[in-house]
Amino acid sequence: MIYLFDTTVLIDYAAGRPAVGSLVRRLFAEDSDLWTCDVVVCEALSGGSAEQRHAISRLISSLEYVSTHPDAARWAGESRRSRGATSRRTLGDALIAGVAWFNHATVVTRNPDDFIAQGIPVLTYD
Repeated sequence: MIYLFDTTVLIDYAAGRPAVGSLVRRLFAEDSDLWTCDVVVCEALSGGSAEQRHAISRLISSLEYVSTHPDAARWAGESRRSRGATSRRTLGDALIAGVAWFNHATVVTRNPDDFIAQGIPVLTYD
């Protein structure tokens, strides 16, 4: 199984949210591929304290990094257009969904609605 971590996972992990800490530990214990992508790295490192960015960077370094393939970007653009989505928030989610779609991955997130609306499988937490 391939799991693509959404930005919420990295931010919540750095903030010490118990639910995500338990989930991350469980996923690392399983025989699964744990990934991140360019959009998630950019979003996650765009805010927070120096300590939180350091924790995020440590988690990123333990994940497999995948870039957005051109076909994933095209799919994301089509998905946004067909849903009438124009906000900045949905752009990042559409690109993350595109990476998940292209790689047959499940997105791990606290905010599943945008991914579900695009037909992407999710693993969610509170």
